Amino acid sequence: MFSGIVEEMAILTGIEHEQENIHFTFKCSFTKELKIDQSIAHNGVCLTVVRFQDDTYTVTAMKETLERSNLGLLKVGDRVNIERSMIMNGRLDGHIVQGHVDQTAECINMEDADGSTYFTFKYPYKREMAQRGYFTVDKGSVTVNGVSLTVCEPTEDSFKVAIIPYTRENTNFADISIGSIVNIEFDILGKYIARLNRLSQ
Repeated sequence: MFSGIVEEMAILTGIEHEQENIHFTFKCSFTKELKIDQSIAHNGVCLTVVRFQDDTYTVTAMKETLERSNLGLLKVGDRVNIERSMIMNGRLDGHIVQGHVDQTAECINMEDADGSTYFTFKYPYKREMAQRGYFTVDKGSVTVNGVSLTVCEPTEDSFKVAIIPYTRENTNFADISIGSIVNIEFDILGKYIARLNRLSQ
């Protein structure tokens, strides 16, 4: 379980294909604090540490994860938002994030907001998925590349978020431009409510 508060950006240093899996090797400031089997969110995707070498660690993504996320688009040298799992006796500064990315979205617009920046993201709309809770609501929560954000101006297939300068400088929102593909995780509370509503019909 995560909070959507990014700790830092890791640098991708290696990519290794093994059948339909991909092993990603990263470098970050707290590599020596990690352990095998530990869960870390990478652009919002929960992945397990499988090995260490020098000052890097490696995680593995399987086919379904690669199909649902932007991890398969990564190149050596890319910066990835990372967050270790929550400590349950701490404050929940973002919102409840599972690290189970639902799908990708495309950045279709960026606009200045007197120092901050509005990003608009568009994703494929499917009525069946929306009925299962895969949607956004005004002032609700959404996770973009692992960052917990508040939704503005949602439509059935798009939403807008406001990014303050600190977030843009300290996450890979600094690398996002029009056409960039990001990972999104819809709010788990919306999914549960949608499920209960369908069961009660």
